[in-house]
Amino acid sequence: MSENGSIKLVVTGDDFGYCPRRDVGIVECFNAGAITNVSLIVNGSNAACAADLARRHNIPIGLHANLSEGIPVCKELRQEQCKSSTLINAQGVFLGKMGIRKALAQGLLSMSEVRQELTAQVKLFRELTGQNPQHMDGHQHVHVLPKIREEFAQVLSEYGIPYTRVPVEVGLRRCHWIKKELMEFYRTVEEDALNTVEIFRSHGIRWPDVYIGLSTMGENMTIKNIDRAIDYSVQSLRNCLTQQSSLYSLTSNSSTSIELMTHPGYPSVLSEGGCGEGPDDFSQSWERLHEMKTLKDPLLHSYYSERGVRLCAFRDL
Repeated sequence: MSENGSIKLVVTGDDFGYCPRRDVGIVECFNAGAITNVSLIVNGSNAACAADLARRHNIPIGLHANLSEGIPVCKELRQEQCKSSTLINAQGVFLGKMGIRKALAQGLLSMSEVRQELTAQVKLFRELTGQNPQHMDGHQHVHVLPKIREEFAQVLSEYGIPYTRVPVEVGLRRCHWIKKELMEFYRTVEEDALNTVEIFRSHGIRWPDVYIGLSTMGENMTIKNIDRAIDYSVQSLRNCLTQQSSLYSLTSNSSTSIELMTHPGYPSVLSEGGCGEGPDDFSQSWERLHEMKTLKDPLLHSYYSERGVRLCAFRDL
């Protein structure tokens, strides 16, 4: 990238379809120019309505593949809930963010079932939206986990899905405001993501040059933190840091691409939302509304303008 190169910023609203209240907020953010595309979680309780909202508001949409929360999409796996499916527990729901990681580490997950479920989710996405996903990432970053990443890459290649997410955030370890237990999880996510790069690249899958979202999630989303993350990441890219150079997928002489992962929306209420189990604490918290307000803040958009940051969708990369 040249010193005068432009910055293209994709602002993704994750968990679209998770809850009606979350979806209302996400649509408001899109119409306000605060986010530029969404990731649909197809086993979410409001997935069909969310797909219709995307259609009516012309929102660019991708797939938020989910292997960790709620009820599977694949009918065969649901029928196995009292038998031998390795992806679900005795109640017929996925094993959870840490549960799937534990089962994977113990060698208990069937990769053929992983492939079945990912394929079923792509097919349901196409049924709901009438189109192929423009991008596909993983709920709770399951798409970069060992072994699962190979199945994920194969599915993207098979269905011609061009873009994904590589959740490695430059400068993350300098972020002293992140709680210790969260930082430990983020470090494992980054390690898994780094080991995913060559697999994705070998399948011709692409991703933005810079990922931001771990240091700016929930209560940590402030204009200052977003500014810092963009400035630091772009400067690191311009300096062509040796340890990071293998990450970059789309860099050209004219522009740098960034994805900002976000989770805006009105907080869920206990009686509605979720993926078959009801909404989790994260979705019910005030942090969703906090992200909405920050993303729509005119001061943030002034910063974008001053830095030459152009908001766009994956289809514009």
